[in-house]
Amino acid sequence: MSKFPNNFTWGVATSAYQIEGAAAEDGRGPSIWDTFTNTPGKIIDGSTGDVACDHYHRYQEDVELIASLHVNAYRFSVSWSRVQPTGSGEWNEAGFQFYSKLLDQLIAKNIQPHLTLYHWDLPQALQDQGGWLSRDTTQHFAHYAAEVARRFGDRVASIATHNEPWCTSVLGHGTGQFAPGMADPVLAIQVSHHLLLSHGLALQAMRATGTKTKLGIVLNQWPVTAATDSAEDLAKAKLEYAQSVQWYMDPIFKGHYPALALAHLDQSLLLIHENDFKNIQQPLDFLGVNYYTRTFISTEHPPRKPEGKLGFSDMGWETYPDGLTDLLVGLHQEYTLPPVYITENGIAVADQLNKDSGGIDDHQRTDYLRRHLDALQAAMQQGVDVRGYFYWSLMDNFEWNSGYAKRFGMVYVDYATQQRTVKGSGIWYRQFIDSHMALHATREYAQSKTA
Repeated sequence: MSKFPNNFTWGVATSAYQIEGAAAEDGRGPSIWDTFTNTPGKIIDGSTGDVACDHYHRYQEDVELIASLHVNAYRFSVSWSRVQPTGSGEWNEAGFQFYSKLLDQLIAKNIQPHLTLYHWDLPQALQDQGGWLSRDTTQHFAHYAAEVARRFGDRVASIATHNEPWCTSVLGHGTGQFAPGMADPVLAIQVSHHLLLSHGLALQAMRATGTKTKLGIVLNQWPVTAATDSAEDLAKAKLEYAQSVQWYMDPIFKGHYPALALAHLDQSLLLIHENDFKNIQQPLDFLGVNYYTRTFISTEHPPRKPEGKLGFSDMGWETYPDGLTDLLVGLHQEYTLPPVYITENGIAVADQLNKDSGGIDDHQRTDYLRRHLDALQAAMQQGVDVRGYFYWSLMDNFEWNSGYAKRFGMVYVDYATQQRTVKGSGIWYRQFIDSHMALHATREYAQSKTA
């Protein structure tokens, strides 16, 4: 039985480059992901996001699809290069018009729009000038954030500055798996600082517009489990947590980087200016948490692997719902948190369309969803102020360097025809939300009768 509050936010999520397509239409400029995907060998299946789910042309159909799930919120991102093709200078009105029409459709269906400013798609023109290694990009980002808030701040439920800056830093600049494809861990650390600085500057710039919408950031996080109780495993697990979760949380909530992480790097290579932490440590109206799995640490060779009692996803990630409870309770104990939203949680499954029934029985995804909602309730019962949950993702889409080979969606997309089909998990989610709402309606009726 649902124990979530009556006003809980139920949603699904997407991002611009993964679904929009229309890569060169109506004045959109190229982003680093356009460049990256068109570089041979970068994407597993050789694909690009040029068409993706064609959401740019099918947004009305997709809003109907969102509404059919009975959610009350939708999280999406703006393509910076669609509204400002070079990341500075002139605005592209056709790009803003697209998002304005999307907002109109969502609001008409009583679906709260939750907007993300940056989901990894930096305008290529800014990358050519240094990208996130340049402090100038932090100012360009703040200017962009202010313009979006000025135009849309009164029509959206929230604005997040960044989605998963860890990915931009580590995967984009440390390992080269993601755009822009750099592989220098030292540079990645400087990028992480500039991302955090841009977040703080953007919050200030948006608040200066007078917007009343809720402002925050979305971080991908995980608990870190030591494989054994050995001193080596425990020490490495503690360091991993400091270098990932605390590296982003500490500057935002405490005004400094974690000492343990700093002790393991050459601090002379990290350029921090006066007042940087003052600018980063801006108050948040909400914290978005993206959770998929835990990190499992072993110093043995070869390293021990988690048992995976509940299985693994098509990405090879362990299903570990207890980790969501552990993560949130740990954050609640360590930091003074604003309201929390689970802004992403989901699983890739090798879904197959049943040609006889026309449906998709993705019971593994349904089980994942059910277990993680139970884990979320457990965290809330221990005092964590969680206000909403967004499943990742609404529909199958371009899964970054995995291309179209991995499916996270509640909705199946036939990329050849762009036909959308709600999967079994989507039907389950709709029924769960319906039962939740019915339960509260019954309670309210009973209370009114006894009042």
